[in-house]
Amino acid sequence: MTGEDIYLNALKEALLEMDYDKMKKAAEEAMAAGIDPLKAVTEALSAAMVIIGEKFQSGEYYLPELIVAGDVMKEGMKIIGPYMRGKNKEPGKKFVIAAVEGDNHDIGKNIVGTLLSARGFEVVDLGVDVPARRIVDAVKEQRPVILGLSALLTVTMPKMGEVIQALKEAGLRNSLKVIIGGTSVTPEFARKIGADHSSTDAAEGVEKCVQWASPGKGR
Repeated sequence: MTGEDIYLNALKEALLEMDYDKMKKAAEEAMAAGIDPLKAVTEALSAAMVIIGEKFQSGEYYLPELIVAGDVMKEGMKIIGPYMRGKNKEPGKKFVIAAVEGDNHDIGKNIVGTLLSARGFEVVDLGVDVPARRIVDAVKEQRPVILGLSALLTVTMPKMGEVIQALKEAGLRNSLKVIIGGTSVTPEFARKIGADHSSTDAAEGVEKCVQWASPGKGR
């Protein structure tokens, strides 16, 4: 195991154990040691959240555990975030993201926004519990190449479909890609509501967005 692996594993374990103090210590030590903040987020924190999401899906964890895990991750991101020096924003790489109406969970959304900003995207974050009409208005105003919709709970997932339908009615659907994210989203659900892609892994979702925004790749 390399020195880098030791720091990344410490971050991952702190999140899996949902330990605030361990997270603060692991994040501070990783940044002091010069660990790449992008790696810290994608290979440690995001990877741990995937495992936690799987436990939620299997019924081993419930919503309270997800909320605690999200808060512990935020503790780490407060320390790691300032080290993530974003690239200069590149023309044509605008991304609008929102947690749909009824959903107040923002950790996955925030991770995606942070990672995309570091990859040169201009990120417009509409926040949580965002009605379809406000999302459509933002698409009209901002003209993004990609729209990201987030929903942690299965009861709020249908709101994603309402947003896509509203985009169609406004004549905006064909002007952008739509990616949906959350612990319960599936490719089948994405196809059903007319989204272009679904992801339960922030790092994978970010790579798909980068692919879409690259000239000649995936648009």
